[in-house]
Amino acid sequence: MMGICGSAMGAFAQMLVKRGYDVQGSDRGAYPPMSTILGDLGVRVMEGYRADNLIPRPDVVVVGNVIRPDYEEAVALREAGIPHCSLPQALRALFLADVQPVVVAGTHGKTTTSSMAAWILDCAGLEPGFMIGGVTGNFGVSARAGRGGNFVVEGDEYDTAYFDKGPKFLHYCPHVAVVNNIEYDHADIYPSVEAIEQAFTRFAAIVDPAGRIIVADNDVRALRATEAASAPRWTAGLGESADVGATQIVETPDGLAFRLRFPDGTTVSTSLPMWGAHNVRNAVAAAAAAHAVGVEPSVIAAALPTFQPPKKRQELRGTALGIPVYDDFGHHPTAIQATLSAFRSRYYGRRVVAVVEIQSNTARRRVFQQGFADALAHADVVHFGPPLEKASDALKEDERLDLAALVAALRSGGTPAFTYSSVTAMTDAVVDSSQPDGDVVVVCSGRDFDGAHGKILAGLAARL
Repeated sequence: MMGICGSAMGAFAQMLVKRGYDVQGSDRGAYPPMSTILGDLGVRVMEGYRADNLIPRPDVVVVGNVIRPDYEEAVALREAGIPHCSLPQALRALFLADVQPVVVAGTHGKTTTSSMAAWILDCAGLEPGFMIGGVTGNFGVSARAGRGGNFVVEGDEYDTAYFDKGPKFLHYCPHVAVVNNIEYDHADIYPSVEAIEQAFTRFAAIVDPAGRIIVADNDVRALRATEAASAPRWTAGLGESADVGATQIVETPDGLAFRLRFPDGTTVSTSLPMWGAHNVRNAVAAAAAAHAVGVEPSVIAAALPTFQPPKKRQELRGTALGIPVYDDFGHHPTAIQATLSAFRSRYYGRRVVAVVEIQSNTARRRVFQQGFADALAHADVVHFGPPLEKASDALKEDERLDLAALVAALRSGGTPAFTYSSVTAMTDAVVDSSQPDGDVVVVCSGRDFDGAHGKILAGLAARL
């Protein structure tokens, strides 16, 4: 496996080992925890993408989408004529062939919704397999082979491999599909939102006609992309008009309580230990997907209150000086705005302090300049860490997000915003300016952010 320490590749490697395959792989900068997890399973992890990694000759090579065609190992792979495929191709061939895949797609909410769907199916005794782009809260892993007849896949529209630039989700043979929303994302590979919508239209077209499509009732592009599909469709959303809908939504100290209504008119009361209307929508979509494969409403209602969010999705990392510090996978303006709004409601009266890393291929592009200004205005103060620089970056200067201009825009709109030359300087400033029992800190980054969460918590604790 080339790129074996990536989150998806590493999880897939673990599934292969548990199925009895002899697995080894290569990566650049292999580091814990994935390198340790794989090592403990007996997986040999080689540093770098060298030609001699292919000695002795493997039967099959799974090529991660971080691999470039000019890497020495990739060149040697082709010259030796070794059979190779992408991760989605391997997943389909080895784990999806004899099951009914439940594929969760959409610009936002995929990880949370697919985790919810897998948990509901598990609570129903169906023992589903799953492959999800984050560490699930309930299972503690991002993938498992499963024993039942269903397999939940987080369906990503990102490209598959250097030799397959089509979307990953076209490989997953969906029996039930969820389309949560469609918005402009992955600006490094998609020229426009129309191109993304076209990819989702292709995805909807391959859903099993004997299955079901679940689509958000409030997203025009998602509705349009799924309207011509052969599979029957349920809309999912908030209110009475959706086929599967949530009503009577009430915020509680532990999350959100609401009633779920199903297409036959059945209603059940349930709750969710998360905040924000967007997460209620995620729960409705997951409930609809589970119901489409036969799970009863009463089982769904009992499962949702015991759902534990995936890592980096409203994840409470700790509390010090009465200040909760959360970790959230915030990299797109729409998702960041939804998260900040949720915490503003949950912690009404407190300052919402956003700590942000501009690091993803989406976030680092100027096309989202105004979007970030609008989204981060929902915080009371914003601290930016140094933008992540990538050695292989080909992004032109005039295409990069202008962080100085973003800070100026936030300040002109009344939101204090600051940049720092290091993560330590940033976390020190957050700690020094914190208001005990008066702040909530939300750290938005797609990675570990150089331990920013722990540094903030340690700094706050040292003030005691």
